[in-house]
Amino acid sequence: MAKFSLEKIVNTKRETVYEILSNYENYQKLIPQHFPSVRVRSVRGNTAVVEEHLNLGGLELVIMAKHVTREPVLHEVFVIGGDAKGSYIKQQFIKVSEGTKIIVAVDLKLKGKMKMSSMFGKNKFEQDYAKILDDFTKIAEN
Repeated sequence: MAKFSLEKIVNTKRETVYEILSNYENYQKLIPQHFPSVRVRSVRGNTAVVEEHLNLGGLELVIMAKHVTREPVLHEVFVIGGDAKGSYIKQQFIKVSEGTKIIVAVDLKLKGKMKMSSMFGKNKFEQDYAKILDDFTKIAEN
């Protein structure tokens, strides 16, 4: 459906950036405009299953996501249920001289009526996800 990638340099050390972007438990507190609801269903080691409401592309997506982390370099999100089942988000955190480079790859797959209402919205999804990334990086830099 919509595949895109984003890159951003953050003037903060990698561990801090990783901690903020991989801390799914606090998404609702940190950026409620993008994540109006987050409920952790289970956690085992570096893997968690989380129910999330995500505002993206003018839609509120209800998803069940499996978050897999490898500190401090990788945060992967596999959407295992809901409106975007089969979607995948990969966030990589690379140490650079300016701080941290974040590379995000998104493969968004919408289902049912969500797919129909988003047929022409790829750029909107990319813009909205870039805004989410911007909001996270503002938090990391402060």
